[in-house]
Amino acid sequence: MTAVERQVVVAVTPDRLPALRRRIQAVLITTQILGGLGVATGIALAAVLAKEVSGTESLSGLAPTATVAGTAVLSLPLAALMTARGRRPGLVLAYLIGAVGAAVTVVAARVGSFPLLLCGMAAFGAASSANLQARFAAADLAEPERRARAISLVVWATTIGAVLGPNIAAPAGRSVTGLGIPATAGPFLWAAGIFLISALVVAVLLRPDPLLTARALAPAEEGSPAARSLRAGMAAVAASPRARLAVVTVAVVHTAMVSVMSMTPVDLAHHGAGIDLIGLVISGHIAGMYAFAPLMGRLSDRLGRLSGIGLAVGLLACAVFLAGTAGGSHRQTAVGLFVLGLGWSAGLVSGSALLTDSVPQPARAAAQGLSDLVMNASAGVGGAVAGLVVAKASYGWLNLAAACLLLPLAALALLTRGRRAEGVPAGD
Repeated sequence: MTAVERQVVVAVTPDRLPALRRRIQAVLITTQILGGLGVATGIALAAVLAKEVSGTESLSGLAPTATVAGTAVLSLPLAALMTARGRRPGLVLAYLIGAVGAAVTVVAARVGSFPLLLCGMAAFGAASSANLQARFAAADLAEPERRARAISLVVWATTIGAVLGPNIAAPAGRSVTGLGIPATAGPFLWAAGIFLISALVVAVLLRPDPLLTARALAPAEEGSPAARSLRAGMAAVAASPRARLAVVTVAVVHTAMVSVMSMTPVDLAHHGAGIDLIGLVISGHIAGMYAFAPLMGRLSDRLGRLSGIGLAVGLLACAVFLAGTAGGSHRQTAVGLFVLGLGWSAGLVSGSALLTDSVPQPARAAAQGLSDLVMNASAGVGGAVAGLVVAKASYGWLNLAAACLLLPLAALALLTRGRRAEGVPAGD
């Protein structure tokens, strides 16, 4: 921490903490809305843009995949920066990289370079990494009994951007046609501007830094620089059964959600659904993911993290059963996808809160970066494998495979609950 930061943090007395928490949460919600809007605006036409630039539909899926890969690869470097310098520098850099990636994507579309497009989409993924890390920033100063609710409010804010983003893709495309830029690249030009605004909001308003403030308010836990390294974060996760459960939870629920959701439009189209119906089903799924996050946070705080994880497993199991057995019933598929979003929300909020609870304060940022790396890498593999499963078998078999992913998670959660009930130290 710099001398200036330390002076600012010292002025944060306990009686000022509630107001500071509310202000930081408001800033994070604002950036989450902006960041979610920028990501959703660009992603809405990513596959279409990739098809236009590459000239073949078979390569169109590589653009979203590059974004997921970029999100995963950048998770640890950004976590390392946040561990050393605080949340603000890490979030600002992530949004700036996302803006550069969006601009490179526009240039790639203008010159018709598919490799350059993939590079731009990978850098574009940094903005998604910033949106994910923002949920942990909300937990830095939250009371332990309200951490899940603090996380859930930031997750909830993504709803606004996720819903508005695809709807402004068309006007964004029309706005650039006079510049010689393909209409499908227009959303990325808008996204670049949105990410720059997000970076500016974080740089100016996220003060004092929530992570550095949390460390200063708990000097007994601050530790040496070595205690805040990525290695220390990995060691903290390895040493805590509850932290390991948290990482597995977030990875499994995200992988199951991405795998099933990504292939649902294909299955719906196979059973005669039109674009409008597919859009409604996916919109309902997104609503399940984000709109009910505050409820999931409240339940996690009230009933406990393990109960929240159990709820996630139950909801996801119901979801894959409904979707996997729907056949030509579009209504049943829609219900299944909505429940899938609810299960993801419960698992992400409870798993993120459990991870924050379970590792020492100095190692939290590093452990959280590790969790996001595992989550996005797993989902990337799951999304790629999902297409092969559907092509070689069926959508029903894909849902069965997702159900199988839940079994080890449920067993690990029961084992962790049993260790705690027996009084065995849980590592936190």
